[in-house]
Amino acid sequence: MPGLRRQGKSTKNPSFMSHEFIIQNHADAVSCVMMVFVIGLMFQATAPYASVFVAMQHQQNTTMEDGASVMSNMYSYGWKDIFTTVFYFMLCIVVHAVLQEYVLDKLNRRMHLSKIKHSKFNESGQLMVFYLTSVIWGTSIIMSEDYISSISDLWHGYPEMHGKLPFMVKFFFIIQMSYWLHGFPELYFMKIKRDEMPPRIQYTTLYLIFITAAYLLNFNRLAICILVLHYAVEFIFHAARLLYFADKTEIANTGFMVWNVLFVLVRLVSITLAVLTFWFGLPKTSQTGIIFKDGNFNTAFIRINCLVACCLIQAFMMWRYITFHLKRLRERTAAAATTSSKSKIITTPSKKSNKDKKNKRTKEDDISLLPEADQNTLSDSGLRARSKRK
Repeated sequence: MPGLRRQGKSTKNPSFMSHEFIIQNHADAVSCVMMVFVIGLMFQATAPYASVFVAMQHQQNTTMEDGASVMSNMYSYGWKDIFTTVFYFMLCIVVHAVLQEYVLDKLNRRMHLSKIKHSKFNESGQLMVFYLTSVIWGTSIIMSEDYISSISDLWHGYPEMHGKLPFMVKFFFIIQMSYWLHGFPELYFMKIKRDEMPPRIQYTTLYLIFITAAYLLNFNRLAICILVLHYAVEFIFHAARLLYFADKTEIANTGFMVWNVLFVLVRLVSITLAVLTFWFGLPKTSQTGIIFKDGNFNTAFIRINCLVACCLIQAFMMWRYITFHLKRLRERTAAAATTSSKSKIITTPSKKSNKDKKNKRTKEDDISLLPEADQNTLSDSGLRARSKRK
């Protein structure tokens, strides 16, 4: 995939294997590595090894009533998923570069944004596309697998039915983990400043930990429902921020208002779903110990820790949300105070000047009332005083 030159617009060719060379050509290098695995699928000798990276692994056998074993389109997880995640991790890097080069960079050049806004614009543009794709994909999975016909479907049949993942469900989780994993090298490829790294590393790590934990513990149904709700709200936020950068202030403010309301509602709904699943639903089939063979992690210790983790992450997001709005309120109050003080400073000299003008006029009027000889005397004394000053 030639021609991907993100962040490097100069005509000078950087030295081989320098930082600038790697940043400019990393997408080309990664796409070439991916092509090696794709071409490996075409040959019989290398197809079994290449398929570990490209195809979904750990397909399950289903035993029929007559004892025959047939292959079904159901999957579990295992150690081979590491190789699949690595391949789609590289795919996310290439897609990121294509979106940046052919969409976001062109929009940036048209809008002439500052460096700070430029970085935030790129972040929101990348995340908005990913959130929208995930919401559409996750919603189609929820509808096709009929997860919302009854709230009890979130825990009913655990772990037998939850441990058998349809192809699209497994693929969804592999892409989710791959995308958030690719966020770490992108900090280097996108030349993110050090002061902007901590928040990005924070939310990328939290996404990766919670999605991976839900995948490994077979709580995939609850995870998909919460992710779709959360991603939908985050999509609205980043779309509004992009509109704000594009000077569509009225539409952006409407989007931010919708986000403010939905953000709080989604936090409440997420906590409710977690409580119903871990506190009321799963305890009905609780086990005394973990059964790794069956993928059964329905123990009191696991449930309580998962519920606490879900509540803590929702509380953390609400705390960030509240502090963000309080900070904006303080900034607006300070800005209003400074503008009012400036207006007072501007109006004060004008009042003094008006008073001086009035005093001058009264003095001139008093002089005009004197006899002509006295007026000449005063004017002569004024001229003498001026000549002495000179």
